[in-house]
Amino acid sequence: MKKFFSSKRNRVILICIFLLIIICGGLAYYYFKPEKEKPIKKKKPKKVVVEKLKIVDEDSNKRPIAVMIDNNVGSSAHKGLQDAYITYEIVVEGGLSRIMAIYKDRETAEIGPVRSSRHYFLDYALENDAIYTHFGWSPYAERDVKALGVNNLNGLYDNIPFWRVTDYKAPHNVFTSISKIYEAADKKNYRKTSDNWKVLNFQVKEYNLEEKYPEDTNVLTANQVSFNYLASQTRSFTYNAENKYYLRSMNNMPHTDATTKQQYHYKNVILLKINNFSLDSEGRQDVDTVGNGDGYYLTNGHAIPIKWSKDARNAKTNYFYNEEEITINDGNTFIEVVPINNQITIQ
Repeated sequence: MKKFFSSKRNRVILICIFLLIIICGGLAYYYFKPEKEKPIKKKKPKKVVVEKLKIVDEDSNKRPIAVMIDNNVGSSAHKGLQDAYITYEIVVEGGLSRIMAIYKDRETAEIGPVRSSRHYFLDYALENDAIYTHFGWSPYAERDVKALGVNNLNGLYDNIPFWRVTDYKAPHNVFTSISKIYEAADKKNYRKTSDNWKVLNFQVKEYNLEEKYPEDTNVLTANQVSFNYLASQTRSFTYNAENKYYLRSMNNMPHTDATTKQQYHYKNVILLKINNFSLDSEGRQDVDTVGNGDGYYLTNGHAIPIKWSKDARNAKTNYFYNEEEITINDGNTFIEVVPINNQITIQ
């Protein structure tokens, strides 16, 4: 062995063998080393997107605004009504009608023409917990605004929210805006928030009545609905299947916005059959808004007969079908208070 190591050649061979062993061992470790277990990455939970209503901001507690609208100006003179999320129309003296538009979470810059109050409109302003905006009032409305403690803005006394335009004839030339109404409400220290504004049971997920109530013979096709206040005061809604809303007409003319020139359209139409009668020699009306009665709910080209009930002037109106509260499709809604003896045609 000593002789073996004494040879220079043999020592070189051994060194080479040793180096070769080290190299082979390193290569073997590199290629065959056990893989380290990769740390398990925790999956991030998927973010749940909660769908919200589009017609109003459900997270907002901004108080609604109710504006009395002159409806004796023809079918193409109104401004800003498309932004209202609920709109009411009710008969007044002479068989004419007046409109009340309810706004929430909008910044509409021009609304009108604004006209005077009638006392039964207060019942619907109260149930929406709205700041009631009007220009003038009947004696009955003046009495009830004070008796019921309605937060109101009256153009006879409150100048801030109103202005007159020169291209409309007085008294049909008064306009207002959402920002000016809130400004005036602030001056009068009116509450500008509300947690009690919801009246209609809006549903986020859209539905069709014929699918919700299959084989129910009470579900009607409703591509067209019409009725009268007076013989000369006709109202109709025509279903637009492409856009899935109802186009409104007054006196057989499209009801259009004076600024946008677009025909007013509504996702939902509610018809309430309610008794009305004259109060005095001027023909001023009273309307039995408190109580219960019949009506119809129209959406997406179909209608169902409904029942309505309201327990007090400041209570909310409830709407039922088969003794269950109805859900309303997400969208603007026109509520027509139809004289109880006037015929409604749905086809």
